[in-house]
Amino acid sequence: MKKIKAILVIMLFVTAVQAQDKWFTKSGKILFDATVAKSPEQITGVNKSVTCVMDTRTGNLQFAVLMKGFEFERALMQEHFNENYVESDRFPKTVFKGMIQDNAAVNYTKDGIYPVQVKGTLNMHGQTHEVIAAGKISIQSGAVHLSSVFEAGLADYGIEIPQLVADKVARKARITVDCLLAPLK
Repeated sequence: MKKIKAILVIMLFVTAVQAQDKWFTKSGKILFDATVAKSPEQITGVNKSVTCVMDTRTGNLQFAVLMKGFEFERALMQEHFNENYVESDRFPKTVFKGMIQDNAAVNYTKDGIYPVQVKGTLNMHGQTHEVIAAGKISIQSGAVHLSSVFEAGLADYGIEIPQLVADKVARKARITVDCLLAPLK
């Protein structure tokens, strides 16, 4: 009987430790900015419903973003973003799947800020391309915070900018990622 209890305790401990390897959020934030330098018009949208899953053991990382979740200051800009540019009805989701290249350098049990490099694929608007981006992982009181800023060429993803507004929309969008993760239960 003692042997069975010991095995059960070990199994529960192993399960709890493994569960701590997986971190998750459904309320991450991504800022999309296609503002042209020196332009008075800001072309920025924010999505506060980004899903992210990370495995601290392997460094695997995945983000999923519903394109209609981006909110713009002006309703007309949001409508154009969804209907004319990213075609949200045809391509409702953008997904990044990748890996933290230097995951072994991050001590997930110790508070600190750890610079990292992430490499993976970004599938947006039906096109998939490799992305390599610098970022940082901040550990504070047991919480994991991910952040990164990188650029994505709109033409690379088949997003066409009409000639009429070509001087008002940047050719590359600046993408800012900000996610606070909690242990996956």
